[in-house]
Amino acid sequence: MSKREFVVVGQDGADACCPGLLSAPLGEEQAVELAKVFKALGDPVRLRLLSMIASRAGGEVCVCDLTAAFELSQPTISHHLKLLRQAGLIDCERRGTWVYYWLLPEMMNRLAGILARPADAVEVVT
Repeated sequence: MSKREFVVVGQDGADACCPGLLSAPLGEEQAVELAKVFKALGDPVRLRLLSMIASRAGGEVCVCDLTAAFELSQPTISHHLKLLRQAGLIDCERRGTWVYYWLLPEMMNRLAGILARPADAVEVVT
């Protein structure tokens, strides 16, 4: 077997043009960072919350509208929103007694770029 040198995403400028997961192996640091994002997305409640925030006309939604859509307590919804914020998927701002949330498109674009198949990829039909 020949020894091949892998270009690892996230090291030595290899991610300068955002190579996808299918075009180069992830570096350890980037894998840890992405695992946090995917873990945040791995819960059905958080996935629904993200979808509700992302699809809202005007780009932002009040926590009062999010809480009303679930049969969960307000502290539980706040906990899920906190995890989405920590993952870099959403941000928020307090306005009076309410908190408004919006999607961070940079992270969504990054995830899309990482998961995208390279344009020159050969499709395997089974």
